[in-house]
Order: sequence, then C-alpha cells, then structure tokens
Amino acid sequence: MTEQFRNLLVIDDEASMRHMLRLVLEQHNYRVSEAQNGAEAINLIYKEKFDVILSDIRMPDMDGLTFLDQPEIRSLDSTIIMMSAYGSIETALECMKRGAYDYISKPFKPDEVVLTLHKAEERQKLRQENQNLKKALSQQIKNFSITDIIHSSPKMARIINLVKTAAKSESSILISGETGTGKELIAKALHSESGRTGQFLAINCSAITSGLLESELFGHKKGAFTGADREKQGLFSIADGGTLFLDEISDLPLELQPKLLRVLQEGEIRKVGATRSEKINTRVVAAAGTNLQDAVQNGQFRRDLYYRLAVVDINLPPLRERPEDIVILAEYFLQQLCTRAGRSLLQLGEGAKKNLTAYLWPGNVRELENYLEKALIFSSGETLELPPLRVRQAAPGEFNPDEYSLKIAGRRLEEEYIRKALVKTAGNRTQAAELLEVSLRSLMYKIKDYGI
Repeated sequence: MTEQFRNLLVIDDEASMRHMLRLVLEQHNYRVSEAQNGAEAINLIYKEKFDVILSDIRMPDMDGLTFLDQPEIRSLDSTIIMMSAYGSIETALECMKRGAYDYISKPFKPDEVVLTLHKAEERQKLRQENQNLKKALSQQIKNFSITDIIHSSPKMARIINLVKTAAKSESSILISGETGTGKELIAKALHSESGRTGQFLAINCSAITSGLLESELFGHKKGAFTGADREKQGLFSIADGGTLFLDEISDLPLELQPKLLRVLQEGEIRKVGATRSEKINTRVVAAAGTNLQDAVQNGQFRRDLYYRLAVVDINLPPLRERPEDIVILAEYFLQQLCTRAGRSLLQLGEGAKKNLTAYLWPGNVRELENYLEKALIFSSGETLELPPLRVRQAAPGEFNPDEYSLKIAGRRLEEEYIRKALVKTAGNRTQAAELLEVSLRSLMYKIKDYGI
C-alpha cells in the first residue's frame, strides 16, 4: 500500500458493521475512525482530514445522501464510497450524481471493500499524477520565453517582432502554417509576452468529437446530458485571465462556430445545459494547417468567425523557405537529444550540414527533430552519422520533380508578380495594389510577409 489512503472514516449506525470494517481495514494499514451518522461524521471531518470515507446510506439524524449534499462534503478532496443493504441501480446512480466514487451493496465480503479501496487508491494516484503534470506544464510555459525560439533567418526574425507587438494586444490571433512549423510554440510565445497571469491551455479541435468538444470548451451543468453526473468547468473558464490555444481550428464543427463567435464578440460563455451566461477574460489564439480562407469559400467555416479570429494573422514559413535556420536548429536538437540520452555531445560535420540544408523538409521542424533522433540512435562515434536523405532542394530557377506543392508554387508566383508591380510603379505601393487588384492593406501585409 502507498501512503495515499492512511486515514479512513467509517460511517454506519450499526456498531457491529463499524467494528468488522475496523478489524479488516487495520490489517491493511489504515487508521480507522468511526461515526454513527452523517452529523457525527461532519464533526470529525472538521478536526481531521480523511483520504477515504465509507458511508452507509440509511442512518438516523443524517442519512448518507443528505451527508453527500452538505457543503462541507462537496468541498472535500476525499474519495467517498457508499454502502447499503437496500440498494438498487437507481440508488447507486443517485450516489454517483451527488459525488460518491463507488457503491457497495450489503452484505459484502471483506475482500470486496479492500478491492474497492485499491481501485479508489489507483484513481487518486492518477488524479495526483495528472495534477502534478498540469503543474509541471504550467511551470514550463510560465518559464518559457520568446528568446527560447531558435532562429537566425530574416523571415523568423520578422515573425518574432510581430509576436512581440501582437502579444500586448487583447485581440484574437490566427497562426497559419504547414504541419510541424511550430504554431503551438508561437502561441506559447504570445502568451508569455502578453503578461497575462492566467494559464495557457491548448486543445486540438480535430481530436475530439463534436459533442465532447462543446463540453470541453464551455463546460456543462450537472444532468445536462447522460453521464453528466457533476458540473464541469470548460477550458474557457479554466483559462480565464490566460490564453486558450485552439489548434486545427478549421476542423471546428459548424454547429459550434456560432458559440465561439459569441465568446469572441461578447466575452462570455454558456455551459451546456445552463440558462445563464458567464463573463470570462480568455484570449483566443487559433491555428490552422490549411488555408482557412478556402474553408470560408467552401462554406465549411463562417466568414464572420474567420475575421474575428484573424485580427492578427501570423503565417509561419516552412523550413524550406528559411534554410538559414536548419543548421542552428539541428545543433540545438542534437544537444537536447544527447543530454536526454546521457551521451556526450556529437558534432555535425560540414558534409552533414550541407546535406541537411539541401533537403526540403516536407515535415518541417518536427521532421528535422525526429530525423536527428533516429540518426543519434545509429551513431557510435563523435560525429553524427546521418541516414540517407533522398530529396534535394532545387537550385534557383531549377524545376524540382520532387516538389509538387501548388501552395509553394502559388506563393512564388504571387511574390514574383508583386515584385514586378513594384518595379512597374517605381515602388509606389498604392499604384501597385491597383495593378494587382488587391487592397493596399493586403499588399502591405504580403510585402512584409515576403520580405520584399
């Protein structure tokens, strides 16, 4: 047994039942206290902390269900297990709704009680580990700084400057970019630079079903749907005063989009099953790996929601468009991987650096890190031995048969036309915008994005 459940309280009006449970549980290293009804138990709870409570349902003065409804009990961090000789499935469900962890029907064998306690102990252990993990993640994000983002390319330098400026505002931000470009890292940087004191929380909108996603984001009231045995806070409430990162926002179901729009417009949420809204101060940062404007055109994403999310639009360039970052990132990841593996730092040879820079990295920064981890496993000397890289980067103007991305081709063509228009108008951006048939604001954004 671990030290989790040492203090245990038995509540039963039958002295013989209390005595039997004491004998059994003390053999399993529990310190057992007794009460003959709920009222007496509450007096004991004021004096001592109990890790687990075993309570009968039918008792004089204060029965078990009334005991569960007391404010002092609802605020406890104890695991409560109910017992009754007059039980039914309805009774068991009612106990669960009121906060009990489990239910045992009398008469029962001593082993049943011990087994139930073991299950409860495992649950408590998982809860504690979960809380510790949340604290560790929170501390990690709290200590995160924008200076932790490794880069040396002009494109990423412009992104960093944009993050610093945008972080101080209260506006929603949309981060776009291919998979593996570091969208969540930028979201964390926005939070750390914002000065917000609340938590940074992240959720992947494509990883959870529509019904569950609504409850995860907005919370629910007790009894709102089957299985809602207690009230739940949503991520918007938990992140109040902080930042909520909505990854893969393009996969947000259409039926939830009006609810998110209301959060952005009114600064309030309504839990599932609730009749009233509640105010929150949660900043939303969203990310999309696909072009959200295409989803708007296709009717898969609300136009008004898109404009609310993209008050500031940060587009992360893929790794192939910032080759200056490849070696410095590789050296950083290699140092981290060697430290984690307990190995001395391996070096990157000049040939390895050249090969890494020549590769297109379709999986971007994530692929680079995974590739180096694989390379480290199979390297035995002082220099990192790289597995073969089949695809090379094309020279300027050279057609690369391995590159079929219409998105890349479109960006290159767009940049070329912008440059031509600026040359034609001798740098007059208003006239260039008219030639290109775009707004001046849109042209200014693209000039900044392409580093023209």
